[in-house]
Amino acid sequence: MPTITTHDREAARVTLQRAFDFAQAQVRALLEKYPADYYPMYTVQGKFGQDRKRWTHWCDGFYPGMMFIFAEATGDSFWLDRAVAYATPLEDRQYDRAVHDLGFLFFSTHLRWKGLGGPAERIDPLLVQAGKTMAMRFMERGQYLRSFVEPASLFIDIMMNVGTVFHAGLESSDSHLLDIAHRHCLTSRRCLVRGDGSTAHEALFDLETGEMLRQSTHQGFRGDSCWSRGLAWSLYGFTRSFRQTGRAEYLETAQLNADYYLEYTPTEGVTPWDYDAPDSGPLAKTQVDTSAAAIAASGLLDLAAVTPDRTKARAYTDFALASLTTLSAEHLGERTPGFEGILNGGVYHIYKNLGVHEAVLFGEYFFVEALRKALVLLQSAPAAPTKDTTAYPEDSLPVSARAWRDGPTEEDMPAPVEVAE
Repeated sequence: MPTITTHDREAARVTLQRAFDFAQAQVRALLEKYPADYYPMYTVQGKFGQDRKRWTHWCDGFYPGMMFIFAEATGDSFWLDRAVAYATPLEDRQYDRAVHDLGFLFFSTHLRWKGLGGPAERIDPLLVQAGKTMAMRFMERGQYLRSFVEPASLFIDIMMNVGTVFHAGLESSDSHLLDIAHRHCLTSRRCLVRGDGSTAHEALFDLETGEMLRQSTHQGFRGDSCWSRGLAWSLYGFTRSFRQTGRAEYLETAQLNADYYLEYTPTEGVTPWDYDAPDSGPLAKTQVDTSAAAIAASGLLDLAAVTPDRTKARAYTDFALASLTTLSAEHLGERTPGFEGILNGGVYHIYKNLGVHEAVLFGEYFFVEALRKALVLLQSAPAAPTKDTTAYPEDSLPVSARAWRDGPTEEDMPAPVEVAE
C-alpha cells in the first residue's frame, strides 16, 4: 500500500499541477481545431473528430465540464464563457428519456455552473426537471432505474446518475423522488455489489415478477467478472449518495468497493480493464483502463473526506494520490506525438475495438476533476503549530514552598525488606 510522505506530497503536487496545466492546453487546442458544435467522445489513433460511432450522446457534458473546472481553478473568464457556451445546447436534454445519463450531463455542467455563481433561476429548475426525468425510468417490479438498453436491465453506471433524483427530491421536498432514489440504490447494492466489494456491470430482471434473474455485462469480461470502470462507478456513486443523504449503508458499500479496489489494483494505481480478464490473449488484463483509475481516484478522495475511520481515510487518500501521480507521469498524452487527448490508455468499448488505449471523455473529465481535488488538498496550508505553553506559575505557593526539591532516585531508595510469613 503506497504511503505519501511530506516530501512525496510536494513532489506529487508539482507533478499533478503540470498535468493540470497540460490538460488546459489540450482543451484549448481542441477548441481552436474543432467546430463549436463538436463534443468529443474518444480518440482514434490519438485524434478526435473521428469518433463517429455513438449509441447515445452521454458524454456531451464532460467537455464543458472540464472547462467549468478550469474556470473554478483559474478564475479565467475564457474558461467560464466557453463552458457556458457548450453547456447551453444541452439544456433541452433535461427532458431526455432515452438515456440514463442525466447526471453525467448536468452535474458536470450546470451544477458546477451554479457553484460558480451561475443564474439559479435558470439552473435550479433544470436540475430538478432532470431528476424528475430520470425518475421516470423507475421499474416498480424490481425497484430500480432501468438502463437505456431495455426495461429489464439495471446498470451499475446508473449509480453515477441517481444523484440527480436525490438532488431533485431534496431541492423540491418531493418524498416520492427520494423514495425512488433510495430504492434504486438499495436494489443496486443488493443485485450488483458482491460480498467482496466487486461489482457486476448489469443485472437482468423478470418484468412480471421483479425477480433478479442474473448478473450480466456489456463491457466486462464475463457476467460474473469485475469490470474496473463499473467498480469505479459504484465506488464514486455510493459515496455521493452517502454525501447527499447520510445513509450509512451507502457509505458501507462505497468502503467495500474501495477495499476491493485497493486490494486488487496494482500498487502504482492503474487498473486492468477487468480484474478477472485472462493473463494473455486479445482481452488480457495487461490492457489497462486509465479512465477507471481516474474515476476511482476522484471517488477515493471524496470517500476519504467522509470516512470516520481515519486509517481508512489515509489509505484512500494515499492510493488516490499515488494513482494520479502515476497517470500524470506515465500516461499523459504528451508522451505520444500528435496525441490530442489528455490521458492515454483509456477504454471505451473493448469488444467493438472503439477507443481502446485511447483518450475517452469520461476519463478526461474525471482525471481533471481528480487533479483539481488533489491539488486543493495538497496546496492547503498545514495546521499552524501550537504555541508552546509556559509552566504553571508558583505564586499560589507560600515562599517557603517554592524551592524545587526532586525526590530520591530508585538507586537511592533502600531495598524492600522481605517479611517472613
